[in-house]
Amino acid sequence: MQNKNNVALLVGVGFVGILIGWLMFGQTKVQEALWGTRGVGHMMPDNSMMKGDKNSMASMMHMMNAGLEGKTGDAFDQEFIEEMIVHHQGAIDMARLALTNAKHKEIKDLATAIISAQNDEIAQMKTWLKGWYNVEVK
Repeated sequence: MQNKNNVALLVGVGFVGILIGWLMFGQTKVQEALWGTRGVGHMMPDNSMMKGDKNSMASMMHMMNAGLEGKTGDAFDQEFIEEMIVHHQGAIDMARLALTNAKHKEIKDLATAIISAQNDEIAQMKTWLKGWYNVEVK
């Protein structure tokens, strides 16, 4: 059991590392480092390809961060929460794909854990939005 937990932890840490690299350096550089490919793209849930254009993860993250620029206090907090809900929902959507498409049990276990954790955090953030700003998010 300990080995399975270690594998799940390593897979999770690896996934987070790749995601952070992707967000910091962009899809192309991470793809090139991992697989030696450029411009292949990433399949999105709607079967479109995420490429180095306006729909890329790096571009989306840049736009999310740009919405926080110059904001402080309540304006920052509200925008941060709203953007994080979208971000967490994206993780849930990806994890659901892993539940149906992944080969390895460890990936499916990780996906289950991601769905649970992200749903809990989304619920908490929605509670804050409602309590602090009287904003309801569907």
